[in-house]
Amino acid sequence: MMNLFSPLDMGKFGLKHRVVMAPLTRMRASVPGYVPNEMMERYYGQRASDGGLIISEATLVSEGARGAPNTPGIYTDEQIAAWRRITDAVHAKGGRMVLQLWHMGRLSHLLYQPDGNAPFAPSPIRADVDVLLPDRSKEPCPVPREIETDAIPELVNSFVQAARNAMDAGFDGVEIHAANGYLLEQFLQSRSNQRNDAYGGSIENRCRVVIEIAQRVIDAIGKDRTGIRLSPFGVANDSGEVNPEPLYDYLVGELDKLRLAYLHLIEPRASGAGQKDVDHKDVPSAARLYRPKWSNALISAGNFTGESAGRWVEEGVADAIAFGRYFISNPDLPARIQRDHPLNPYDRSTFYSLGEKGYLDYPAMDAD
Repeated sequence: MMNLFSPLDMGKFGLKHRVVMAPLTRMRASVPGYVPNEMMERYYGQRASDGGLIISEATLVSEGARGAPNTPGIYTDEQIAAWRRITDAVHAKGGRMVLQLWHMGRLSHLLYQPDGNAPFAPSPIRADVDVLLPDRSKEPCPVPREIETDAIPELVNSFVQAARNAMDAGFDGVEIHAANGYLLEQFLQSRSNQRNDAYGGSIENRCRVVIEIAQRVIDAIGKDRTGIRLSPFGVANDSGEVNPEPLYDYLVGELDKLRLAYLHLIEPRASGAGQKDVDHKDVPSAARLYRPKWSNALISAGNFTGESAGRWVEEGVADAIAFGRYFISNPDLPARIQRDHPLNPYDRSTFYSLGEKGYLDYPAMDAD
């Protein structure tokens, strides 16, 4: 019987255990340049474990992809070199690390756009949420520009080049971020995509850009180094499909044909992406729904405890479990779970603050 601390063969980055660090936006990159820094190197190094997988914080594929302060990129030589120091620190402890590729789409502001214009999105439909500006104040999202059909190849290329840059930075793979209301999910869902070209309308058309990006990234770095994250029942960032199952049935089926290294699903109970409490009624588990339809490794995320995570792996619902908030407050989380050691509580007020407090100062077991 498989358990949380049994090996997992997953693409090119086989694991010695199945406790995964989820992608966690922390807004600590240095500006100007949005460059990973020494503080981030220490943070990820603290959380690396022998044969364990870290999925990086969401990382921007281009300057125009930005919509939040102090979020790192992977589109300049300086960023690539800085990420290399982080992957070296993780690998020095025997860990594995993949980079999450991110474009925020309409969840941005004119202040973040290189040309000073509104951000682009599948359709000119404003997200009913606020944007965190560079000075950490908030303003409502603007009405976005609709991306022209002939500009979509450039968008696809930005993900492909970011994946290549991730390889140059020493990552073991990449995760395509198509969840939580960001650009790729904006294309997927009918509330945010009302196009009438080949990228809008039908389910097949709305999935087209995600499948194209996945195929092109595979072509660039290999299917065994490529994963994807989805939130089929997500409501984060003004997202949400009225009837998501037909959409995600089709998308998961098409992605499965590509034989990606893994599928990373967010459970409905965590589908607010930490921004709101979610009270879904009569909604199935994403992992239980799509496990029978997915051939390779499946990672599940969503408010797990060590006990519930172990149970899901033993039952075969998921192959690995991603932990978020408790990986923030417990740099040695896999060892704590394995030894049934008490967990440090997390301080939500420091999730997106600047500096080391709530970032580097959580103690390991031997310092409790």
